[in-house]
Amino acid sequence: MTATDIRVVMDPAAEVARMLVDVACAGGQIALSGGSTPQRAYEIASESDADLSAATLWLGDERMVAPDDERSNLRMVRTALTDRLPEERRPRLMAVDTALGPDAAATAYESLLWETIGRHPRLDLALMGLGPDGHTASLFPGQPALAESHRSVIGVAQAGMEPLVARVTLTLPLFNRAREVVFLVAGADKAAAVARVFGTPPDETAPAARVRPGAGKLMLVLDEPAAAELGL
Repeated sequence: MTATDIRVVMDPAAEVARMLVDVACAGGQIALSGGSTPQRAYEIASESDADLSAATLWLGDERMVAPDDERSNLRMVRTALTDRLPEERRPRLMAVDTALGPDAAATAYESLLWETIGRHPRLDLALMGLGPDGHTASLFPGQPALAESHRSVIGVAQAGMEPLVARVTLTLPLFNRAREVVFLVAGADKAAAVARVFGTPPDETAPAARVRPGAGKLMLVLDEPAAAELGL
């Protein structure tokens, strides 16, 4: 079992923003999460004067909506991070082709991973969120995606929670090959899920509890309300 480095801090988004900038400056391959707390981390990262242009950003998951749709993770990352930076300091942001169906879009995104990183892609950093049901990316409890053991990207025909639109998601095999996985969690409404996923023992029916990078580092960055049920 991968040991978890648990950090309880005043401002989890700021802590993760610093990690993101450090890995990006080193030219890392980075997967980004959607959600409001990660969005704030990206906004903070955009305030850095560092050159992030050597980095490549991937979407941990994407909703099958138009790129300008308010539900689009691509739109959120552009608005919060890349479009705020001068063009010469922007990292590459790899978009999912949402004009395709979820399966075809997943195949195309996986091919893009292979072309960019290699046939056995390894992320330098995966930033993860945590849903109240224990999901992460678009890996939902009880869904077939959790059984995927080979592919790096797959389509999700039906989401397990709102918005109920088809998705593309990176998979457990890819996340578990990452050099570093960081869960960013904030708020009292996530305390029960945090305890379920990172408590002793973890509930393996929660998808996030199965993100355990075998040869990498696992970190949980959270605020005090989110940590309330961990018994630290």
